Amino acid sequence: MAQINSLLCWLVSLPIYGYRLFIRPLLFPCCRFYPSCSAYALEALARFGVIKGIWLMCHRLLRCHPGQPGGIDLVPTKKEKG
Repeated sequence: MAQINSLLCWLVSLPIYGYRLFIRPLLFPCCRFYPSCSAYALEALARFGVIKGIWLMCHRLLRCHPGQPGGIDLVPTKKEKG
């Protein structure tokens, strides 16, 4: 199961790395959040796995719009069971 999750995380990360390599250099540095949305997405995938990582990534992207002031928005810490 862990191998499947790792493979899926890698597959979901590929478009993010593609964006960072090919598209982001063409844009002005204009991210309203810290860390950037792509860094947030990669950290969320690494910390929580595919399902919750994608959910956190989508939630972050939906908050990224001109009416949002932005600021520091860190990936939540993983809660310990027990």
